Amino acid sequence: KRERKKCVTMASSGGAILAREEENDNEVRREDQDNINKFGRLNARLHEIRDTRQRLKKKLEGIDDASTELMMGSGEKVMIMLGEAFIEIDEDEATEHCEEQVEKLQATIDELEEEERGIVNEQVGLKKILY
Repeated sequence: KRERKKCVTMASSGGAILAREEENDNEVRREDQDNINKFGRLNARLHEIRDTRQRLKKKLEGIDDASTELMMGSGEKVMIMLGEAFIEIDEDEATEHCEEQVEKLQATIDELEEEERGIVNEQVGLKKILY
């Protein structure tokens, strides 16, 4: 009869497969586990913030491009999209609308950047505790 060794993959070993006798059964303190979980939640939020910020920056670029087009216009009426509908307004009103949107988006981006800095600082503190 052939003897089979049970193997497991350990994340801390870089994904290497360890034989059963090579595994360690170190106990993790509750406090450390709580910090590990907190770090994981912060990391997930950090990625979410970065994705949202990137998406908003692209939208901001689009509005900036629209503003540039409006500046080169001839003063006629233009169509803008509000939600899923288009409405016709004067160029001045459209420019004003674009400026308002830029301010709102920039404020949101600034808030996300501030939250990102706070998360990164908190993660640095957790890394010092955990390592």
